Amino acid sequence: MQLIFYILFYPLLWLISILPFRLLYIFSDLVCFITYRLIGYRKNVVRHNLEIALPHLTTKERKKVEEKFYHHMCDMFLEMIKTMSISKEEIQKRYRFTNMDLYLDLEKKNKSIALLCAHYASYEWAVSMNYYINFTGYGIYKKIANKHFDKLVHKIRSRFKAVLITTKETVPTIEQCKKTGKLGVYGFASDQSPKYHKGSHWATFMGTETPIHVGAELLAKRLDMNVIFLKTKRIKRGYYEATFEHLVDNPKETANFEISEMFMKKVEEQIYEAPEFYLWTHKRWKHKKQA
Repeated sequence: MQLIFYILFYPLLWLISILPFRLLYIFSDLVCFITYRLIGYRKNVVRHNLEIALPHLTTKERKKVEEKFYHHMCDMFLEMIKTMSISKEEIQKRYRFTNMDLYLDLEKKNKSIALLCAHYASYEWAVSMNYYINFTGYGIYKKIANKHFDKLVHKIRSRFKAVLITTKETVPTIEQCKKTGKLGVYGFASDQSPKYHKGSHWATFMGTETPIHVGAELLAKRLDMNVIFLKTKRIKRGYYEATFEHLVDNPKETANFEISEMFMKKVEEQIYEAPEFYLWTHKRWKHKKQA
């Protein structure tokens, strides 16, 4: 069944990927109308999240953010598909790094790097940084249930010289690289809600106390990695700018959970600047702290 599903949908994905950007965004407007107006995909989740995160806005203002978000979400989804056929020149024109020198200076310190980013703007196109770097770039992702689509994602990312590792493979992969002296940069999109357990670390995010991911911090401390944040900004439709921001050089010297909370503050600042580009369909505040 997985193979049949893949065979049926792959030609459609390929056709979408070869559309010129002008037609791609016309198609995106149609997808947005169906997704938002007709189906109402996760609309209740999005509205609930916006109410929690942006209580200072009026209902009308939040509705405007909601509408812009759905337009951007559909753009981003189709841009992900476009990645199947996009040229190196095209993606470098559309996703630009403003200060690659900051990152390259860190490589000279001869330590691996933990790169923290959010599900914001075009987080998928951040993989293009592999065109500019010397270290091996590892993208950490959640394995797709359909093994054929999972292989397709690997194939697409390999075009950008990225190595994909699943969440389960992350720790053994980084530890093995440390043991063999192989330097890498590891991308952690750690802003969404973790699985809840009694030992979860809680922090205030967008004004509400919620559990946060701390795995990237724990690995950075254990394996002595430099830690940076990648801030992405949408310039106009289909064009983005990414800026590296220094977080920590010596993670072992920081207090417990300081790096994780620092990261979430960066994400928070990014959202307040332009909330429509955050991924609001995720149930970010689904856990309630017990007394």
